[in-house]
Amino acid sequence: MINTVDFITPPVDDPYWFGQISAANSISDVYSMGGKPVTALNVVMYPAKYLDMGILREILRGGNDKVVEAGACLAGGHTVDDNEPKYGLCVNGTVHPGRIITNAGAKPGDALLLTKPLGTGVLFNATRARKFSLRELETSVLPIIATLNGTAMNCALQYDLHACTDVTGFGLLGHLLEMAIGGRLHAVVDYNALPFYPGALDMYRKGQTTGSNKANKALVARYPLKAERTLTASQMELLYDPQTSGGLLLALPKDQAQSLQADLLAAGVAVAAKIGEMGAGEVGITVQ
Repeated sequence: MINTVDFITPPVDDPYWFGQISAANSISDVYSMGGKPVTALNVVMYPAKYLDMGILREILRGGNDKVVEAGACLAGGHTVDDNEPKYGLCVNGTVHPGRIITNAGAKPGDALLLTKPLGTGVLFNATRARKFSLRELETSVLPIIATLNGTAMNCALQYDLHACTDVTGFGLLGHLLEMAIGGRLHAVVDYNALPFYPGALDMYRKGQTTGSNKANKALVARYPLKAERTLTASQMELLYDPQTSGGLLLALPKDQAQSLQADLLAAGVAVAAKIGEMGAGEVGITVQ
């Protein structure tokens, strides 16, 4: 049995999108360990005296739709009156004890695959600041963010998957570092292979950022980080950008990576990017 709890403050103003994204973000914790979601409980903090209850109804409808899509059952939940709306799920899932996937099993020579683009953090903030088009966010970004990671994980489990994590609040380098620490390995990232949402780099260039970039950078700085190519400050910031309902970071034998990429794309997964590999050596990260 796997039990996870996750909730977020609204990344978007539309309550139905918010509910879907929050649920996908919460359920992903079960998927990333190779599990199957079974039940979920709503976790709600809401200013009932100040916001219309119809907004909450739409948030919960979005969450429920994602739970149903995942094949799980929404079994109730808890509500608390709060000054700022927050919503998420406590998700229970099942996995065979001998088949649990962790972020600590990567091996030297493993390829690293990523299943969603990067850049949600800065795009959400830029949209709130009216520096990024809400229409573009809703058409090219939110449908991917709200996508469940179940299909990607089901494909990956058909291979010799050694490690997995979903890329969320710590950003790509933060979660990759956790994988490197867990396997006592050195991660190598090919910057040119990284997938980014349209407009994310431009928003950093225009001075937008997030409240988590600085902390994520400090987290990664505890271990060696080497850049073998010249990157601008804005390009580096994308590596620390916190993701909401990000993709899976998968580690598997290099000779199986191309086949998995093909399977992911054939199954409708938005991205199947080979972004680097794990190697022996000092724990840390090299960006090429």
